[in-house]
Amino acid sequence: MNTPTPYLNFPGTCEEAFTFYKQVFGGAFDFLGRFKEMPPEVPVPKGFEDKLMHISLSVGGTPFLMGSDAPEGYGDPFNAGNNVHLSINPADEAEAKRLYEALREGGKVTMELAPTFWAKLFAMVRDRYGIHWMISFGEPGK
Repeated sequence: MNTPTPYLNFPGTCEEAFTFYKQVFGGAFDFLGRFKEMPPEVPVPKGFEDKLMHISLSVGGTPFLMGSDAPEGYGDPFNAGNNVHLSINPADEAEAKRLYEALREGGKVTMELAPTFWAKLFAMVRDRYGIHWMISFGEPGK
């Protein structure tokens, strides 16, 4: 498993913030995806079509920050202070399931561990200490 990467949520200002962070820290965007690019069966909140669904910034070839805009209904409501998650990428499916089960115990599951269009397995959990985690394993179909 790699080192956790901070994952930041924004109330519609993600692109502006990440442009700023790129100017400050340098690096390059590894990925930039908008809500309108999601599969048609995934509902997109009105007004968020051009907002960022996901962006990742690497500095020196190493993941540095990831983020997205946080429309109402996608996880906990946005609130400055709860908008930071730690994203982890386990090496295998068994480890993803173990981490999910351990972190959810006494906490709150925001998104069940399940396949998504971007990962073989993905989950969002707030642990018993209030820390937000994202678990992402593998690419879909692999």
